[in-house]
Amino acid sequence: MIKILSDSTSDLSKDLLEEYGIDIIPLHILLGNEEYEDGEGITPDEIYAWSDKNDTTPKTSAPSMEKVADILSRYREYDDIIIFVISEEMSSSGNICRLAAEELGMEDKVHVVDSRSLSTGIGLLILKACSMVREGKSCDEILSAVSRAIPYVRASFVVDTLVYLHRGGRCSGLAAMAGAVLKLHPRINVKEGRMLPGKKYRGHLLRVIKEYENDLKEELLKAEKDHVFITHSGCDDGTVMEVRSYLESLGHFESIHITRAGGVISSHCGPGTLGILFISEH
Repeated sequence: MIKILSDSTSDLSKDLLEEYGIDIIPLHILLGNEEYEDGEGITPDEIYAWSDKNDTTPKTSAPSMEKVADILSRYREYDDIIIFVISEEMSSSGNICRLAAEELGMEDKVHVVDSRSLSTGIGLLILKACSMVREGKSCDEILSAVSRAIPYVRASFVVDTLVYLHRGGRCSGLAAMAGAVLKLHPRINVKEGRMLPGKKYRGHLLRVIKEYENDLKEELLKAEKDHVFITHSGCDDGTVMEVRSYLESLGHFESIHITRAGGVISSHCGPGTLGILFISEH
């Protein structure tokens, strides 16, 4: 038997978690002196309200050893446990999972996958692994397939406001101010495990999203067909449905998933961020 786990930054919907039987290891969110587990007791909208009131970005941290150990101990009878984590360039989540496995004497059956990505970039790898589990593939076959796919995960987002990136130290105050005045919406690309600035779009967000879609079109038409994600941090329904309609018009993807980013991802990107995530051809 093979069990699939993920840290909470994979941003998979409850429906997908239930469908594939995926358990979540929560990271932590610190709002001043109050600490929360990602996905428990605090919503992204409440995080935004706190951040705006205090003019700062919440701190986030890896899962606790105790929490990871508690979750792993539930699956001792499994032959293998595969844990997907946010890029280890961004968090120590993966290392905590390894240490917890060693503490329990389960290191031989626990396999930590550094996704080199975040949000549903991780989710794409998880769904690939879950499908292979259902097909009866071995753990080695799954890990090998996932390893081959990692460099081809395409995770990018268009940011509505630079305020949250500025608060988190990811852009200067001058850049944030200029972005607001000029209505700039930067594209953030995840490459080699890091978030890197890309193209800067200008104008109303819906117009920006259409340009972003067009920039992705060629690669989308050559992407793996199984899954594509629209992941956002609180966009209006009209914008999200427009992106869904665009992806449907391509006639390429078998499943189009819409997910809302969880607390950790939302803490850093702020409201109104939207991304289209997929696995490119390889």
